[in-house]
Amino acid sequence: MTINLQLQQAFAQHNALKIISGLNNFDRDRVAATVKAATAGGATFVDIAADPDLVRLARHLTPLPICTSAVEPEKLVRAVEAGADLIEIGNFDSFYAQGRRFEANEVLELTGQTRELLPNIALSVTVPHILELDQQVELAQALVEVGADIIQTEGGTSSAPTHAGTLGLVEKAAPTLAAAYSIARAVSVPVLCASGLSDVTAPMAIAAGASGVGVGSAINQLNDEVAMVAAVRRLVEALGTVKRVGAIA
Repeated sequence: MTINLQLQQAFAQHNALKIISGLNNFDRDRVAATVKAATAGGATFVDIAADPDLVRLARHLTPLPICTSAVEPEKLVRAVEAGADLIEIGNFDSFYAQGRRFEANEVLELTGQTRELLPNIALSVTVPHILELDQQVELAQALVEVGADIIQTEGGTSSAPTHAGTLGLVEKAAPTLAAAYSIARAVSVPVLCASGLSDVTAPMAIAAGASGVGVGSAINQLNDEVAMVAAVRRLVEALGTVKRVGAIA
């Protein structure tokens, strides 16, 4: 499946930035604020819940590619019919607090079902951080075989930073950075590093091998749209100052 040209270029340049409003966020005002901030701040694309009304709202607000996320393939079908540009099986973080786990077999099955229903749209799939790192790599490889065009990592909710400031930000990002490092070396498709990232750690994700980053709560939890735009711009600037290097390979 061919990825949107704009996204292809960003992934090739290793500076793609996805701003995430949240898989379970159906608040039109909050979603609109996140989408507008992503657009004004210079993000590459946005990720919203797989709801047709929200897709139409986002399409009205932004020229950016729109990704929609769900764990039910049928919801993704309706979102695509409403105009979504690409789809995501993932954003599992919002389920873990409820005790809901996503094991490798289920993620693989959901990916196969989604690809059957939607064979002609770019598909991103998150690898659950609850798996051991070697299992994450194995799952990522299997997902690519069944049709995933982008692999996304996660892990912010599993980390428990013990320090404040910059060191705490690095500690929080450690699980998803480790996953990006390992998975990027095992698959041929773009890897999007997400969950628990900030403008401090986004460049680390690129250095680790990711083609881009996804950021949610650092943006969508802010209550001021000016602050949201500023936060997106800081991420864009951070990604613009880093070059992917083999120093930590």
